[in-house]
Amino acid sequence: MFENTYISRPYYINKVRPYIDKPLIKVFIGQRRVGKSYVMRQISDEILSNNPQANIIFIDKERLEFSSLTDEQELNNYVKQHLAKNQKNYLFIDEVQEIQHFELCLRSLLNEGQCDIYCSGSNAYLLSGELSTYLSGRHIAIHVHALTFREYLQFNRLPSSHESLHEYLLRGGMPFLVNLPKEREITFEYLQNIYSTILLKDIVSRLSIRNIQFLESLVSYLADNVGATFSAKNISDFLKSQGMSISIPALQNYIKGLCDAFLIYRVSRAEVHGMKIFEIGEKFYFEDFGIRNALRNVNIRTDINKLMENAVFHELKARDYDVYVGKLWNKEVDFIAIKDQQKIYVQVAYLLSSDEVISREFGNLAAIKDNYPKYVVTMDDYFATSAYPGIIQIHLQDFLTKEAL
Repeated sequence: MFENTYISRPYYINKVRPYIDKPLIKVFIGQRRVGKSYVMRQISDEILSNNPQANIIFIDKERLEFSSLTDEQELNNYVKQHLAKNQKNYLFIDEVQEIQHFELCLRSLLNEGQCDIYCSGSNAYLLSGELSTYLSGRHIAIHVHALTFREYLQFNRLPSSHESLHEYLLRGGMPFLVNLPKEREITFEYLQNIYSTILLKDIVSRLSIRNIQFLESLVSYLADNVGATFSAKNISDFLKSQGMSISIPALQNYIKGLCDAFLIYRVSRAEVHGMKIFEIGEKFYFEDFGIRNALRNVNIRTDINKLMENAVFHELKARDYDVYVGKLWNKEVDFIAIKDQQKIYVQVAYLLSSDEVISREFGNLAAIKDNYPKYVVTMDDYFATSAYPGIIQIHLQDFLTKEAL
């Protein structure tokens, strides 16, 4: 059905494979342009390779031919017209949130059992709103992320090297970049266009935002302060100092919109022992630090600490960890990452340039008295110390390409 021009992303295919032909709606969520539609196309091709007689119905709401499918009734009529008798039917809908009340149609189709259903969306409201209300317990969510460093190397046919890492930290992980020249201006123009689409389609339109200038100023502030600890009040106070006044509830609504569109992630602080979650002192990271760089016309040398930290955060999220900022008395751990009831702790530092830096980065981890893995991720090409047994110093390049953490 589709030209096989994509590059495989087996991590996601392997996650979905156990649910093929199961009575669950498979929902692919994530920021626009991270590759959700191509993951679905790979799944449809795998289905066809196993069953050449399978009937694939693929609806791409970004294509003009499907513009008439605007509500649940039109969607239902279209699907019913394209179902095949005496064959297995598979329904794929890309950007399903563009269809009003789509969940009513999906619930009906699921109950009828006439097709195996897959859909994608670019807003977290899919899971917290429509689907959770009408299809609670009857869908499985697969979060698709921008390319990890390992995927970036695969897509661009590059060896793992310091040069490739710096290129990744600058350009980020938008899959389509593999088709474009690597000139900075071309890369950033493409990424700025993605950003504008996300802002207008997934945030401004959904939240009926009128003050677009304020929203853009907020994103710029978050881009400048990646990895910084602050609260909604801190942000509000800063923007007021720039002559932009907005209430804290309204500001929180803007931030929620940015998070729901997967442009940024809000990371809560948690007590290392007991994992008590704190309501203040959050941090924010970008799904794609390339987009963040395009907004700031970044100098990678001056922003290296922020980019390293964002890259580590992205790697942890792409590996399906729940991520928190760790608090241990008056100490901070950059990341606590939890998956399958297991933890890892991660500190990020550009260079271990002094005894003070070494003491801080290693000492904060050494104060955690458990046996979960502890990493200090740096750009050093040598091991700075062996004074802290059990704590692993690792180069960012090796951390991002490590098979298992």
